[in-house]
Amino acid sequence: MKSAHDEQEARLRERLLLGRAVPGDRLMLADATLLAALDGSRVLTPNERQALSASPLTLRRFRQLSLERQAAGQAANDPVWTGSSGMLRAAATATALDSLATDDGCWTLHFLPQGEGWQVILVLSAEAPFAPRLLREHGMVRVIDGGGAIVLQGRLDADGECECSWPFATPPARHFQMYGAGFAVEPVPA
Repeated sequence: MKSAHDEQEARLRERLLLGRAVPGDRLMLADATLLAALDGSRVLTPNERQALSASPLTLRRFRQLSLERQAAGQAANDPVWTGSSGMLRAAATATALDSLATDDGCWTLHFLPQGEGWQVILVLSAEAPFAPRLLREHGMVRVIDGGGAIVLQGRLDADGECECSWPFATPPARHFQMYGAGFAVEPVPA
């Protein structure tokens, strides 16, 4: 647990970083890049991290996006969802892959053998704070792998599920391993 002194020191460091003036400073990274870093669907490259730390204006924008995202997640009357991500865990690679869950616990991907392939079923947790809104609006969602390929895309049914046939030749566990072991569930813009 942080002491009051540690918190005060962190706030002072933040003010010094954000308040410094750099001649010719401008936004060095797009909002989409910053938001992807915040939700964990994409890691900043070394050059992007350098650009972020060298630009107080970009740092302030990153902080603002972080605060907005945090406020959206905490607002009880405004259940906004911008995406969820997850990883294939090492334990899942030892046996056939049955399911994957997002880090926030809001989504689960199930893999059911079907003939020579698999059926993929995306399930929304009834406990997800944004579940009522997505179910009411019959939200369109997609699952992408770590390489950006679409694994599944469709509208949620009344039970909060969406399914399709596995679209790749390689088995699910091996496929996710080939693309960084990551995946994301995201809303599809209307």
